[in-house]
Amino acid sequence: MRVLVTGAAGSIGQVVTAGLGALGHEVVGLDLAPAPEGVDLAWHVVDCTDPDAVDEAFEAQPLDAVVHLAGYPDELDLPGSLASHVITTAALLDAMLAHRVGRIVYASSNHAVGRTPRRDLVGTDARPRPDTFYGVGKVAAEAVLSLYADRYGIDAVACRIGSFLPRPETVRNLSTWLSHDDCVRMVEAALTTPAPGFGVLYGISANTDAWWDLEPGRALGYQPQDDAASYADDIAPRPEDEAEAAHVGGPFAGETFYRPALPRA
Repeated sequence: MRVLVTGAAGSIGQVVTAGLGALGHEVVGLDLAPAPEGVDLAWHVVDCTDPDAVDEAFEAQPLDAVVHLAGYPDELDLPGSLASHVITTAALLDAMLAHRVGRIVYASSNHAVGRTPRRDLVGTDARPRPDTFYGVGKVAAEAVLSLYADRYGIDAVACRIGSFLPRPETVRNLSTWLSHDDCVRMVEAALTTPAPGFGVLYGISANTDAWWDLEPGRALGYQPQDDAASYADDIAPRPEDEAEAAHVGGPFAGETFYRPALPRA
């Protein structure tokens, strides 16, 4: 399968491009940045908010699928978040329609439900409760994916990624960790599961103390193998652990984020 990976120079992108290549896929990279040193792939330096530039990248070679990892990975104001996560997704979907590419795997986020109080296991049927404008952007991008799946028959899988780290670092990470290897397994499953339509899964490893339900991912073929509990003895408790466990979004759900100045009356 020839797969376009956006955000291919990022931390997740580099792991996914290497992992998909090792699994036999032909990867085409796309990023605002040039290819990292030592990466030997077809590569497009493109801003995904520019639909014409995105279309040109699709025109350069036939593609079978898209893995959309590009996007600012932290908080912006609302227009910035919508541009980074929604406008980019729409530009890719329009190019997919124009060039008959039928599948997209999207890096959504646990912050789409980040304000959900930490009680029972959170499923994909939980209502969207974003904890930031970043989370709002992810919810809106999922809505655009759902629209294109229903209207045009595109297969789209939104992966609500938890804490993508080489190893868990905090008590919260014992529930939210996504290992590098499981991230590749997740993307491979989302690329190859038969006819998912619009699907959502939680992108975490098989953590003993998971906060999100892994069964929707397993139904799509994602079988995580790693467990953050194996690192539990190495995690020192911190004063902020209790506050981070109040909502599934952790610190994003409690911090003060960008608030635009209101005009004077």
